[in-house]
Amino acid sequence: MATKQKSTGGSIVELVVIVVVALGLALGIQAFLVKPYRIPSESMVPTLQVNQRVLVNRIGNNFTDPEVGDVMVFHPPVGAVGEGQKCAVEVSESQLCSKAVGTQADVNFIKRVVAGPGDKISVRQGRVILNGKPLDEPYAEDCAASAGCDFPGEITIPPNHWYMMGDNRDQSDDSRFWGPVPRKWFIGGAFATYWPPNRIGLL
Repeated sequence: MATKQKSTGGSIVELVVIVVVALGLALGIQAFLVKPYRIPSESMVPTLQVNQRVLVNRIGNNFTDPEVGDVMVFHPPVGAVGEGQKCAVEVSESQLCSKAVGTQADVNFIKRVVAGPGDKISVRQGRVILNGKPLDEPYAEDCAASAGCDFPGEITIPPNHWYMMGDNRDQSDDSRFWGPVPRKWFIGGAFATYWPPNRIGLL
């Protein structure tokens, strides 16, 4: 009888150890490798719908820089959240924001990279003009005649910064209004969607 009790006790300890190790691995994977992220707004429609879930590659963010076309999760500047001054410099209605407020917000955004360090960019009818040529953007929604559709005044992206825009140009609060994002504010690239089941796949 004593042997049976000892065996049962050993099984419980083993189960606890397995659960602890599994939780540790799950937390470690989320902290350093892959993190799930829920889409909170319509800014990336039609590519990503509200409440859709994506997986974000955190480790790749440490070794490679974002490229034009990548969908990235990042911290926006504090100017992107709430009321008040969005851009760090004064701009006209036809001018893109060229400089972000220097402090990052605690929230996460998901947008697409449309320009990188040294690139020259303007926006016409919601579409990006990159280094003097229209960027191929089959993922972008047409932009109606709203205040965010036309920024003909060209700007140059500063070193170690990237310009971020949502695919749904009419419904996206992005770099057009609050400026380019520094490298250190990026969390990782979204590479797959896992929910809902009918939209499972790679991005």
